[in-house]
Amino acid sequence: MSSISSKKILSEAHYQKAYHSASEILHRLPKDLCYHSVQHTQFVVEVADRIGKEEGLTEQERLLLLTAALFHDIGFVRGYDNHEKRSCDVAREELAQVGYPPDAVDDICKLIMATKLPQTPNSISGQILCDADLYYLGSPNFFKESENLYNEFLAHGIVADRSDWEQRQLAFLENHQYFTNTAKRERAKQKAAYLKQVRMQWKNSQRKAVFSKKSFASLHDVFFMVIGVLITGFALKSLLVPNHFFDGGVTGISLLLHELFHWNLALLIILANLPLIAIGYFSVSKSFAIKTLLCVVLLSVCLWLIPYPPILTPDRILISIFGGFFIGTGIGLCMRAGCALDGIEVLALKAFKKTPFTVTELILGINIFIFVIAALQLGIMTAMYSILTYFTASKTIDYVVEGIEAYTGVTIISAESDLLKHRLVNELGRGITVYKGERGFLPGQFETSSDCDIIFTVVTRLEMRRLQSLVHETDPKAFVFASTIREASGGILRRRAKH
Repeated sequence: MSSISSKKILSEAHYQKAYHSASEILHRLPKDLCYHSVQHTQFVVEVADRIGKEEGLTEQERLLLLTAALFHDIGFVRGYDNHEKRSCDVAREELAQVGYPPDAVDDICKLIMATKLPQTPNSISGQILCDADLYYLGSPNFFKESENLYNEFLAHGIVADRSDWEQRQLAFLENHQYFTNTAKRERAKQKAAYLKQVRMQWKNSQRKAVFSKKSFASLHDVFFMVIGVLITGFALKSLLVPNHFFDGGVTGISLLLHELFHWNLALLIILANLPLIAIGYFSVSKSFAIKTLLCVVLLSVCLWLIPYPPILTPDRILISIFGGFFIGTGIGLCMRAGCALDGIEVLALKAFKKTPFTVTELILGINIFIFVIAALQLGIMTAMYSILTYFTASKTIDYVVEGIEAYTGVTIISAESDLLKHRLVNELGRGITVYKGERGFLPGQFETSSDCDIIFTVVTRLEMRRLQSLVHETDPKAFVFASTIREASGGILRRRAKH
C-alpha cells in the first residue's frame, strides 16, 4: 500500500532543505536525552533508507519516508511527553518553509504518528519507519542502547528503578514484532535471542529481590525479637519479681510457680512454653515454632545472665502499670516478629477447635484460674495489682502489634454521594471505593427504594473527626458507620494528612 497522497512532486532539493532545517533543530535536543539523540535520528534515517530500497519504494515514497525519519523525534525539543504530536507540529512549521506541499506534510505526519507506541503503521512506508525506529532491538548494540534508554527514562521519571525498567522492557520485547520482511530477516532471530537473555536477567533479578527482601525481613524480625526479649527480661527481673507481682498467661503461670515454690524462673519459662511450642509447630507453622523457641530460650538466658537492677518502691500501682507496660511492649515486639513469647494464645487456639468457647473466652478462663490461685495463696491485694499488670500488658500488646497509627474503615451512605466522593478525594486526600447499592426500605415504606453509591474509605484515627465534620457539612442526614481496620497497607494509606 502506498503512503503517498500528495499530488505535487518532491525533489531531492526539498529533502536537502528539510535535512538542514531538522539538523539545526536536532542539535538543540536536551542533553539528558541519551537515547533519543541526534545519533538515534541519523541511525533511523540510514536504516529507513536501506530498508526502503530493499522493499522497493518509489523515489517519492522514499523522500517522504526519509523526511518523516528526520522529524519523528524532533518534538523532544518542546517536551518529553506526547513527543510524536509535538514532532508533527514542528514538521508542519519547518516543512512549509522549505516548500513541502501540505498534502505531503500530512503524509509525513501520518508516518510519524505511526511510531507512537503501540505502533500502528497502515502503509509499507509506515512499517519501514517503525522497524527502523526500533531496529536496535536486534542489533549488536542492543544492550548499550537499552542502557541509554533506561537512563533517559530514569531521568524523566518514566521508570522508578532498574527493576521497573527490566519488567517494562521484558513486556515490550515479548509484544514487539517487526513488520517488514527485511527487518524480520535481518533482526528477528537476534531479537529473539536478546529476549531470552532479558527474560533470564529478569528472573535472576527477581530471585535476588526476593532473597534480599527475605534477608531484610529476617534481620527485621531478629531485631524485634532481641529488643522484645530484653525489654521483657527487664520487666520481669527489675519490676515484677522483686515486688512479687505476676502477669497472666504462661508468663503468669511461671511467675506464680516461682513465688509459691521458689523454682528457677528461667527454667520455668522454658518448661512452661515447650508444650505450647510443640502445639504451635503443628497448629501454626514450623517457622513460628522455631522463632518462639528462640525467643523463649533467649529470655531465659537474659533472666539467668543479665544483672537487671531490681526496682523496689512502696508505690505498688506504679509497679503494676509499668511492669505491665514493659512486659506488654516486649511480648508485642516479639509478636510483630512472628512469634509468641507467651504461648497462651496457641493453647487457646488449639482448645478452641474442640470446645464451644471462643479464643478470648478461653484465655480469660485460664487467666481467671491463675488470679484465683494467686489470691488464695498470696493475698487478694497481690492478685488485684497483678490483674492491673495484666490489663496494662494486654492493652500495650494491642498498641504495639496494631501500630501507633490505627486505621478506621468508614462506610458512608448519602444522597449527596457525588459531592462526598469529590470532597473525600480532593480535600481529605483519601482513596475511596464505591459500591453500587439501594437505599430505602423503611418501615411502612418497604416498597420505596432508590439506587445509591455506598462509599468506603480508610482513615487514621487523627483524621476521623475531620471526616465526620466533612460528611456532616455535605449531608447531615448521611448514614455513617466505622470499624477498626487491622493490618492495613498499600494504596495511599501512608500519606500523612495535614491537620
